[in-house]
Amino acid sequence: MKSQFGRRAFTHMELYSLFNGYIYGDEKLKREQPKHWHFWLPLLAYYTGAYSDELGNLTLNDIKKVDSIHTFDFHTHGKIQSRQVPIHSALWEAGLERYIQLVKESGHDRLLFDLPSKSGRYSEKVRIWFSGEGERLGYLQKCGLPNIDQQGLKTAISSLRLNFEQQIYISAIQLGKRPAMSYLLGLKEDGAAVEKLDLEILSRVIKPVRVVNNHISWQRFVERH
Repeated sequence: MKSQFGRRAFTHMELYSLFNGYIYGDEKLKREQPKHWHFWLPLLAYYTGAYSDELGNLTLNDIKKVDSIHTFDFHTHGKIQSRQVPIHSALWEAGLERYIQLVKESGHDRLLFDLPSKSGRYSEKVRIWFSGEGERLGYLQKCGLPNIDQQGLKTAISSLRLNFEQQIYISAIQLGKRPAMSYLLGLKEDGAAVEKLDLEILSRVIKPVRVVNNHISWQRFVERH
């Protein structure tokens, strides 16, 4: 898949660096102020292809179970269409169920309850934390990765959407379900919204998304020292 707006997907080695960085390790950085969304947002972006604002707006009511398949129900606006995205097994293995229980017990409604908004949007806070700003280093730089490569192409949190797109494109084509990719990304085809496909098919399209780190654990994140 081509890069969009001068932005590209992460390489496999870059994904390895991101998902083996200090957030997913055993030790905090000095003066780090960890938030739950620091752990979950990159994972959710990679396994759902959703934008930061979409993820920031997710509520517990947007987590649905239909015919034994759990989904995130994204209600969006503008050019991106509403859609139901099956939850990848790697998110459950990372501790999503226990985290959801924490959110409920804490009396919060939003899944990423500690991600603050700015002027009603979440993407700006995410951008600064992930990519940095001015002399302030972001998670990207702290993992030893540049914002711009030698070809002048940028990487950012939305690059994870491109990684998701690359992988579901292949699986959708192999299954003979090309419209599934557009649906899962919230895109139109020929100017019209793509009708929702069977959740079992959508799950099969998402299942091959590669697990970068089998040892990622929210409990481990909480217990870092």
